Amino acid sequence: MKSNVDSGMFRPLQLAAAEALHNTEEWHAEYNREVYGRRRAVAEEIMKTLGCTYDPKQVGMFLWGRIPESYTDVEELTERILHEARVFITPGFIFGSNGKRYIRISLCAKEEKLQEALERIEKMKE
Repeated sequence: MKSNVDSGMFRPLQLAAAEALHNTEEWHAEYNREVYGRRRAVAEEIMKTLGCTYDPKQVGMFLWGRIPESYTDVEELTERILHEARVFITPGFIFGSNGKRYIRISLCAKEEKLQEALERIEKMKE
């Protein structure tokens, strides 16, 4: 039990991941690159709507953006979005001091949820 709690990934999940390596290139193209590409596009629109800057070359499951200088700190922006748009965006400071002027958007959220978040934020900004 201890190894599954704090020292490693659940073995059935490891086996499933290993099996996924046998998927075809078409599967990876459709279910990974295309799906995450669409999610990334919406996350980029959220960043632009908020006035955040980001490196378009960054890769991974998250999109990091630097908040505008008009905000005192990341909490001011994330609290405003939470209370006015009812959208939670992760403040970067929870990952360490280098993230104190950054937000992070997960690309693991479904495209529909990201689109809904974008629409709520756009209404807030009007």
